[in-house]
Amino acid sequence: MITQGDDYPLHQTPEPVQQVFTSDRNFYDRFFFNGYFREGEPYFAAAMGIYPNVGIIDGAFSVVADGVQHCVRASRVLGADRLDTRVGPVSIEVVRPMRALRVRVDHEAVKADLVFEARAMPIEEPRFTRRTGPRLTFDLTRFTQHGGYTGSLTVGARTYDANPSRVWGSRDRSWGVRNIGPQDPAGVPAATMPQFFWLWSPSNFEDFCTHFDVNENEDGSRWHQFGAVTRAEPSAPIELATAVDWKVDYAPRTRHAKRAEIILRTASGEHRVELSTLYNFYMQGIGYGHPKWGHGHYLGADVSTYDSFKTAAADERDPMYQHIQAVCRAKCGGREGMGILEMAIYGPHAPSGLKDFLDMHP
Repeated sequence: MITQGDDYPLHQTPEPVQQVFTSDRNFYDRFFFNGYFREGEPYFAAAMGIYPNVGIIDGAFSVVADGVQHCVRASRVLGADRLDTRVGPVSIEVVRPMRALRVRVDHEAVKADLVFEARAMPIEEPRFTRRTGPRLTFDLTRFTQHGGYTGSLTVGARTYDANPSRVWGSRDRSWGVRNIGPQDPAGVPAATMPQFFWLWSPSNFEDFCTHFDVNENEDGSRWHQFGAVTRAEPSAPIELATAVDWKVDYAPRTRHAKRAEIILRTASGEHRVELSTLYNFYMQGIGYGHPKWGHGHYLGADVSTYDSFKTAAADERDPMYQHIQAVCRAKCGGREGMGILEMAIYGPHAPSGLKDFLDMHP
């Protein structure tokens, strides 16, 4: 079907833009945003995903304030127009590509009108490709961008005003193939325990931005790794890391960091980013791993909901609470700033002393 998207010279195949290059049900196209007030709280994140081959778009906005994580979730039938980026009370608008995007939430418990303004150029990460046996389970591209926010955020009766010197954060865009929604249970059961190790860490400083990510196998060998640094200027060049490394001091009886160090080696020298966790943001609040409001689940023609929980009451042994973004104070040489350390660790990982699917660090 021809839609308004076909007026833009962006076609990659002979098909209209409504039709993607693959029939794989797991094809997706996603927005992600996070932001942190430099005094420590609140912290917010938003996600919106389009799944053309299952006909669904979903979105969520979640914020941690005063030790409570508030979650606004929405899902609807996609329809023909992929440029309609509104799901229930959540909407995203591209104001100026690669420079400014607007996130709005209109719910009685949480309201937001926030404009992301770029502090740096977008950083393209290497393509993610991963097979489980013969099946392609990851094949995607992502870019990450550092920024600040203007606007306001209201949680309950309290309103927080945002400006780019007070509220920093990052956003990413990713698209391709990864597991979304209920998976087909047919086929031979896996012969080995599921395993996934993921760290992702963009950090902001007054004049400097850093980025890092890594995926590791059970023995610590890597199937994806990346690092970069840049000045906090939208036109500044990106300096890619030639090597990256990490150290995590795990909080007792968890798979989450109390402290961490990110090492980025570039042509200009070595950059060590020290991260100290303030608290965890649980990614299920924006759909990652949620049993009902997970990404790509059909829930109705146009539906939304709200829930909240105390972060101190999160069960660290529950798989739903493993995927986090640790909100961190950051140091790099004499610089002080803020950032996050995203962690999703399932199954064994020898360098971390983990042997089973969800055993905890001592």
